[in-house]
Amino acid sequence: MRRIIGMALAAATASGTLVPGAKAQLEHTTIALPAIAGIFASEYIAQDAGIYKKNGLDVKEELISGIGAANAVISGSVDFSQSSGPTITRAAAHGQKLIAIANTYDRTGFWVIVSKKIADSRHFDPKAPLGERAKIMKGLRFSIGAFRAIPDAYLRVIAKAGGIHPSDMTLTAIAPPDVVPAMQRDAIDGFSAGPPQVQQAINSGLGVIVADGNDAPVDPPWLTRVAANVVLVRPETCAKRPSVCERMGRSVAEANAFLHQHPKRSMAILGKRLNVSDTQLLAEAYKSIAEASPSPPLSDAKEFAAAERLNIEAGFMNASEQAKNYSDMFTNEYLSGGQLSGR
Repeated sequence: MRRIIGMALAAATASGTLVPGAKAQLEHTTIALPAIAGIFASEYIAQDAGIYKKNGLDVKEELISGIGAANAVISGSVDFSQSSGPTITRAAAHGQKLIAIANTYDRTGFWVIVSKKIADSRHFDPKAPLGERAKIMKGLRFSIGAFRAIPDAYLRVIAKAGGIHPSDMTLTAIAPPDVVPAMQRDAIDGFSAGPPQVQQAINSGLGVIVADGNDAPVDPPWLTRVAANVVLVRPETCAKRPSVCERMGRSVAEANAFLHQHPKRSMAILGKRLNVSDTQLLAEAYKSIAEASPSPPLSDAKEFAAAERLNIEAGFMNASEQAKNYSDMFTNEYLSGGQLSGR
């Protein structure tokens, strides 16, 4: 199915072909993003490369921090959000019905970074096993972007590998664009974030990598494929307005294809959205983003099982709350305008 959908999307992206009915009047919808970050590349490209408009959609973006983006979908104040797989599995455990129509990012998209000054003082060995590397986190101050969001979950999982309880660290929520300046002024000792903040910290000599949840080999290995960033919607929205979900799914799938097929144009969009002008830094961030962006952005049960394990290992859910199956949490039927389907 990945090959069939991928071929169809490649042809559509290259030719500029509209999906059936896309010449009709634009349909209006809304989408919430939890932060400004590279993990949301598919939204930036769908919007800024004109893919939404090509497919008959007028999409209004709203920035709603952390899990507030998914909560806005649950409340009905926005139609869609780009949120994490752990968010949808927690919602399901609490009887809040959401469905993912695309998995745009299948790595966690996050690294754990500590300041080089602390790493040097504690004789940190970057080649040590994960459990040994993670021990450096004890007693440090970390930014996790937003509480109970995926960077928070990832940091807690890495700390757990080192035998460190969250109470042994100080956690604070700082927006991704602000984490490197915060570490520069010694307001934090480290952070859980993704591109381009990781590359900024490493290239400047400010930080070192404790754990890498994005580039292979992934820390820990069971997160090599996970539903990290999905497009969420309430099932009733798709039932009442199926063409909106078809056009959204198709647009997101074309955006991920565009990301791989047009690196220079994609980097220009990401540079503007992420406020990165340094060409080397942008190229490195793009490489990590592309590696974690599947095309087509299909979902499967194993990715959602990994997302739920992330919740459980982070202490956000009890093992007893684990779902028996994940088939009702996602669908792939909207990824090619409703022409192909599967779970």
